[in-house]
Amino acid sequence: MKEIEAPYEKYEKHISSLVFIGGFIFDNLTLQRVDFLFDNLVMILYLVISGGGIILLNYYHEYPPQQSFFVRAEYLLPLFIQFTFGGLFSAFFIFYTRSAAFSSSWPFILILLFCFVGNEFFKERYQKITFQVPIYFVALFSFSIFFIPVLLKTMGAIIFILSGFVSLLFIAIFSLVLLKVAPNQYRENKINLRKIILFIFVLINILYFSNLIPPIPLALKESGIYYSIDRVGGNYRIIEEKKKWYEPLLFFIPDAIDLETGAPLYMFSSVFAPTDLNTRIIHDWQYFDNVADKWVSVTKITFPIMGGRNDGYRGFSKKENLFEGKWRVDVKTERNQIIGRIRFNIETKTSEVKLEEKIL
Repeated sequence: MKEIEAPYEKYEKHISSLVFIGGFIFDNLTLQRVDFLFDNLVMILYLVISGGGIILLNYYHEYPPQQSFFVRAEYLLPLFIQFTFGGLFSAFFIFYTRSAAFSSSWPFILILLFCFVGNEFFKERYQKITFQVPIYFVALFSFSIFFIPVLLKTMGAIIFILSGFVSLLFIAIFSLVLLKVAPNQYRENKINLRKIILFIFVLINILYFSNLIPPIPLALKESGIYYSIDRVGGNYRIIEEKKKWYEPLLFFIPDAIDLETGAPLYMFSSVFAPTDLNTRIIHDWQYFDNVADKWVSVTKITFPIMGGRNDGYRGFSKKENLFEGKWRVDVKTERNQIIGRIRFNIETKTSEVKLEEKIL
C-alpha cells in the first residue's frame, strides 16, 4: 500500500484530471437513452456505491479503525465517493443538456455543472457529512426527475411532485441508516442537514414550476425552418435554401431567410420520448416586437408525439402571414417547458434563392 500511496500522492492532481476527462468522454459515448435499462442500471449502481461509501466513511469517523488496512481504506474512501459522484453528475449533465434549451434552463444546468466540475476540486469536503448527504440528495432528486416518468410512462407536474417525495423518502431512510452506524456524527449535524436538504428541495421545486428545469425525458433531436415540407411514405421531403459549406458551423447565428411576400414557412422537429410515453408538444411561433422590446407569441400549434423512436417522433407546423424581422419557434411541452428553440431572421426576397431538396 505504501508503494502505491507515494506515487499516487505525488501525481494525484494529474491522475484525478485524467480520470475526470476520461470518465466524461466515456459516459458521453456509452450513455444513450434515459429509458435504456443499461443506462439506468449504471446510475443506480453509482447511487448505491456512493451511498455505501458515505455510510462506511462516517462509520470509520465514529469508530476509528485500528488495523492498518482499514486506516488506509478510510483514507481512500473520500476519493472513491468523489469518483462515483463524478460519474453520476457526468451522466446527469449529459442527459439534461440533451433535453434543454440553455437559454431557458440555464440555472438548473449550471447547478449540475457546478456539482460535476466542482466534484474535481472539493476532495477535503468529502470528509464532511454536511457536504456528502446534501450532494447525495441532489443526485437522488436529479435521477428521480427522469426515472419516475420513464417508469410510469407519463410526465407532468404530479409526476414531478411524486419524484420529489420519492427522493425525500430515500434520503430519510438513508439518514436513519447513518443514525444507526454513526449516531454521534449524525446527531451533531442533524439540524444543519435538514435545513440544507429542505433548501435544496424547495429550490428545485421553484426551478421546475418556473419552467427552468429541462423537460427530461423529452429531447429535441432535430429541427429546422424550411420553405416546404411534404410527407413521402415514411419520410419527409423538405425544400430549403442551399447553404455554403461553413454555414452549419455558425449555429449560434440565426439563419437569414429570404421570403416572398405572402409565402409560408414550415417548422420541422423531431422530439425523442421514451418508449410508451406519449404526450403532446407545441410549436410556438414568435416574433420580436422592437417597440415593446419583447417576444410576442402569434401562433401555437399543438400535436401529439409517441415515444420509442430513437431519432425522435417527427412532425411539422406551417405558418403564414409572416413579415420581416426577428423570429423564433419554441418547441414546448403543454406546461410551457422549452424542449428546444430555433431562431431565424426573415428578409424580403430581393434576388433568386438557390434551393435544394432533401429527404429526412
